[in-house]
Amino acid sequence: MNTNNYYPQAQEFQKELNSRYRVASIWQSLFLFALLIAVLSLTALMYNVIDGAFGYIAYEYKNDPSEFTSTPVNELTQEELLTILQSNLSSGAYKKLNNEQAMQTRSQADLLNLFLERLVQVDTKQTWTMTESIFQREKILQETASNYPEARIEFRSWLTPQFLVSPMSSRAEFAGVRTAVLGSLWLVGIAIAFALPIGTGAAIYLQEYAPKNWFTSLIQININNLAGVPSIVYGMLGLAVFVRLLEPLTSGSMFGISDANGRTILSAGLTMGILVLPLIIINAQEAIKAVPDSLRQASFGVGATRWQTVWHHVLPNALPGILTGSILALSRALGETAPLIVVGASTFISVDPDGPFSKFTALPIQIYQWTTRAQSEFHAIAASGIVVLLVLLLTLNATAILLRNQFQRKY
Repeated sequence: MNTNNYYPQAQEFQKELNSRYRVASIWQSLFLFALLIAVLSLTALMYNVIDGAFGYIAYEYKNDPSEFTSTPVNELTQEELLTILQSNLSSGAYKKLNNEQAMQTRSQADLLNLFLERLVQVDTKQTWTMTESIFQREKILQETASNYPEARIEFRSWLTPQFLVSPMSSRAEFAGVRTAVLGSLWLVGIAIAFALPIGTGAAIYLQEYAPKNWFTSLIQININNLAGVPSIVYGMLGLAVFVRLLEPLTSGSMFGISDANGRTILSAGLTMGILVLPLIIINAQEAIKAVPDSLRQASFGVGATRWQTVWHHVLPNALPGILTGSILALSRALGETAPLIVVGASTFISVDPDGPFSKFTALPIQIYQWTTRAQSEFHAIAASGIVVLLVLLLTLNATAILLRNQFQRKY
């Protein structure tokens, strides 16, 4: 009997079938277990972040608010706060604040923060996480009454609208992420403006025009290798090329800007552009490969040139994949820290970037700086900053999905 053509029969067949089902069930269980581990890990991460962004805080006022006004603090109007600040701040401090942003244009919440920060001077004694605040409330109240009898205690959300629009401050109670968020948006804008056209053009050439020989194969291998290079290496490249070699350009001195050096937001944005360039090239190539060859052949069949084929048929159909890959690559750049530190990001800056030649910080840098501080209140605002960063990342990813769906419907 030829065993190569043997098929099990009757009970032997049923036994073989049951064995296959058992193996399939085992693998299915392993896959489900892996999914559960991933979900639990992400849930633990999110809970840990949110847990630090809410909770009780015990604080004292170094100066009694009644020394400056008889009106309750929460009832002070914008005009009253402006008058109090102008009367009690030194002329130098008031002028500095006015130069950063005209005092008359500041909101009531902003002026109230300045009043509490500069005049009343809030002194935070201790903070607690959300979990501790919920399950150990009585213990927290007793501990506060015993250790800080003069302290006020309240349940606080560190992630507030004011946190989003406030600049950096040396006091965690008044610090915000506005400057860091604007710096991150500048970086992403410069990186995408630099990397997207270059990366897409390179992908089109490699996929549609380049001859298949050892040289183009070598280029392709190096592009794939560069996608896995540690980000700190790109930071060193940016320091050597953009900060030092091209300093007249990146500092703005060739345009008449004399109060800056090469450690500007332009240098950082170009560095981030180089960092994501290999990823954009690879993603764009895969999107172009996915376009059916039948479209190309049909275009050539009616007399179109290769460029007309690429422009009118290949590129429009590959555009959803190119845009999706590019935005996902920029999501990586948004969360990078090491290259920015090398290029010269500031760890403390309260002035918003107003152009490509400005000094800058970024949200990951700000979060890192807060987590290195010993005070627990800085850890709380670091958790709030992480939430903001995650929202930005999810927004970029959602934008990628929307763009893909939009262009898929169109083409």
